[in-house]
Amino acid sequence: MSEVRPRDREATRERILRAARTLFGEQGYEQVTVRMIAAAADANIALVGRYFGSKAGLFGAVLDGEPTIRDLFGGDRESLPRRLAEYAAERMEHPPESPILRTLERSAGDPEIQAVARERLITALLDPLEEQLSGPDAHARARMATAVFLGIGAMRRRLGPEAPGPADVDRLTAVFEACLR
Repeated sequence: MSEVRPRDREATRERILRAARTLFGEQGYEQVTVRMIAAAADANIALVGRYFGSKAGLFGAVLDGEPTIRDLFGGDRESLPRRLAEYAAERMEHPPESPILRTLERSAGDPEIQAVARERLITALLDPLEEQLSGPDAHARARMATAVFLGIGAMRRRLGPEAPGPADVDRLTAVFEACLR
């Protein structure tokens, strides 16, 4: 007789999230199936749909637990362009540390998760940046700064990583100052 595990919705949901985080991080969004996630979580495949709606919904829930750049906004407003530049310069050489954020970077164009990727971009970068700004056109200025981040990531993915120098950080600071002014 097999052991019967008591039903615990939250524990099952967490097992599914952990399994999805591991599999997405190791194999990427496109390679992972809902069946693989359910098997790794020792859960019924129907529960993925019940708790998360779809594979893309599950990926969105996994993203919710990932780091954001909100820490950059903790200092004074005057040094924000420099903090953004230092972070952006780091992205020139290294992809995000989180395997899930690297997966998002690689898979953002996938039609299944375009809405999830868009929402993540808005909630993790664009909106927090806009909240830091005052005056007219705050949204447009935040969009310009966000475009710089996106461009740096796209360039690293297409041309390869490149170690930034102090002059790069100075240039990026000037770019962010112009975007946020």
